Amino acid sequence: MGAFEYRAVDTSGREKKGLMEGDTARAVRQMLREKKLLPVEVREVAERSSKKKTKRAGFSLGGDKLSATELALITRQLATMFRAGLPLDEALQAVAEQNDKPRPKRIMLGVRARVLEGHTLASGLGEFPRAFPELFRATVAAGEQSGNLDGVLERLADFSESQQALRGKIIEALVYPAFLTIAAISIVVFLLLTVVPPVVDVFDDMQMDVPALTVALIAASEFMQAHGLKLLVILVGLIVLVRFILTKPGPRRTYHRGLLKAPLIGRFVRSSNTAQFARTLSIMASSGVPVITAMGIGSSVVTNLPMREAIDVATERVREGASIAKSLDVSKLFPPMTMRLIASGEASGELDSMLMRAADSQEQELETLRKMLTSLLAPIMVLLMGGIVLLIVMAILLPIFDLNTAGF
Repeated sequence: MGAFEYRAVDTSGREKKGLMEGDTARAVRQMLREKKLLPVEVREVAERSSKKKTKRAGFSLGGDKLSATELALITRQLATMFRAGLPLDEALQAVAEQNDKPRPKRIMLGVRARVLEGHTLASGLGEFPRAFPELFRATVAAGEQSGNLDGVLERLADFSESQQALRGKIIEALVYPAFLTIAAISIVVFLLLTVVPPVVDVFDDMQMDVPALTVALIAASEFMQAHGLKLLVILVGLIVLVRFILTKPGPRRTYHRGLLKAPLIGRFVRSSNTAQFARTLSIMASSGVPVITAMGIGSSVVTNLPMREAIDVATERVREGASIAKSLDVSKLFPPMTMRLIASGEASGELDSMLMRAADSQEQELETLRKMLTSLLAPIMVLLMGGIVLLIVMAILLPIFDLNTAGF
């Protein structure tokens, strides 16, 4: 029995979309007719491997990509079902029924259909590569081969949740400074466009000489009024241009290398990428995935290009017989503590647990850096904004003081 997605029309002419299980598309059409629905299109659930396939399909219920939250939830649900002793097909059915959203439900029914056809769970997940990354599929395959699928799913659930938490910390560290910067710029622009012009008109009517600070403020205000829109367009254009340039490997590599050398930010980038790589390698090593395969997949979770390339080079060295720690340490891009923990794990035969400790250590450092960045940035931005507002107020008050002194 397979899973089919359908598009049909009811007796009032309204279009209906949904999911239904059946042996064949013809059987599903018959069931739709029994429900007084006119089938327009019925197709078996399958991964749209390209935009061309998606277009031929005619319609979509939201694509086949799962969010990090959805993947973590599905993995935890599957692990719980397996721990309770449910057969694979029943566990997949239960997970599908527990999801109210069409996309996760359709994907899980599609995986279940493959399993009912006699395929392995890893093979079923492989039908949806955009929903289940290579790390996920390779680990599940190793778990099936070793007969420890329930334990592997538990570790994958923990891994997915930890990655989601790490991603949240990174986003929080990036969003807060961006919000403060935008707020500061917006306040300054608001003052220059609304508060300063009426004051300037008063000074112009009195035809009086004003201090240099006031002249500078007036010039800035007039410039913003005359060219503010142009500046906004130029700024948006520059952002788009920079984003386009950074899609090229060369400029992106240079930018990422610069990030690694930047004070404080470099430590943040290095810690976040090392934590993701170490935890990925740990979960795969503990699940029985060969270390060469694990390193190759682990490099894909690293977003910094120089660090990813260093892992790829290290993978070739390991393939030739070198140790992981020495191979990675050649680049000098990874924290020394992580290298020592990996070396200790290789020597003691407890590589997976040492990698997990390395990931925990880097995430703790990442959290410390995040708190440091936010605690430093808030007072700096407050002081900066206070200084700018003070300059604007002084530029307005100085001519008024001159008026009082002159006896006006």
